[in-house]
Amino acid sequence: MKILIVCLGNICRSPLAEGILRDKIEKAKLNWIVDSAGTAGYHIGEAPHRLSQKVAKLNGIDITHQRGRQFVKEDFERFDFIYVMDADNYNDVKRIARQYWNENKIDLILNMSNPNQNLEVPDPWYGTEEGYHKVFAMLSEACEAIIRKYADVPISK
Repeated sequence: MKILIVCLGNICRSPLAEGILRDKIEKAKLNWIVDSAGTAGYHIGEAPHRLSQKVAKLNGIDITHQRGRQFVKEDFERFDFIYVMDADNYNDVKRIARQYWNENKIDLILNMSNPNQNLEVPDPWYGTEEGYHKVFAMLSEACEAIIRKYADVPISK
């Protein structure tokens, strides 16, 4: 299984989700691949936002090695599932993907934990540390739902 998680800049939300999902994959002893990307090229090659790193570390997850990259249309061929943070990300991925677009491979990540509600993960970029903690909690729940749905294995927290 190969999963890509996408936000706008690949600096706050998607690096957190990648780290959380990777941690859960390792704990479940699954042979899955997870990556993240942004729809915009603002932070290519940069480490995740300092508050994303801090909140991940407080939860026992190290995301300092991650580097931002931009979503490319070929990602639709490379990954089994693509999860986005909000409707803008969804529309941007669709625009970038063009002929590679496959609506069966993409969904809002919070639809995993809140089916068919189309809830969005707020972008904590301009907010305080508390926003990053809230985003972490939302993403952790969604990532746990991804594991439950596709792995059929117990999850160790």
